[in-house]
Amino acid sequence: MKCPFCSSLDAMVINSRGVDGESVIRRRRQCRECSKRFTTYERLEELPLYVVKSDKRRELFDRNKLREGVIRACEKRPVSTDRIEKLINEIEHELEDYVMEVPSSIIGEKVLKKLFEVDSVAYIRFASVYHQYDIDTFMKEIRYLKRQQLKQQLKVRGNEQKP
Repeated sequence: MKCPFCSSLDAMVINSRGVDGESVIRRRRQCRECSKRFTTYERLEELPLYVVKSDKRRELFDRNKLREGVIRACEKRPVSTDRIEKLINEIEHELEDYVMEVPSSIIGEKVLKKLFEVDSVAYIRFASVYHQYDIDTFMKEIRYLKRQQLKQQLKVRGNEQKP
């Protein structure tokens, strides 16, 4: 690290600690030439993630856009703000596996999977917009959800009856 006082490249680290939720490291350094102390900050360089739309356009991933879509689907449903934030954080964490680009279809499927676990009405709302359902497809999806709920209820009852 170059000393800001004498421009020497010979500085030692005296103290290091995480700040800002551990995403930044603050380092106190001392120049071995002039003995002056200075502070540096290191942060992880985040690479931008681009979303590739179905028409091949690319746009920068926007967490707020994801949040707005999930909030719209969960509107007037018993889904807490904390649960929505957790869902968004989980999706964003899963997207870290992608380098530079992710298809919008992957994001949509991840949202659907999470909403399916959280609230069936929110799932249907999101799916109907995401897949641009017509009435017949909408009804098929509702029947599928009903079957899944029935399976879950039977599974729970079966576990309750076991000694």
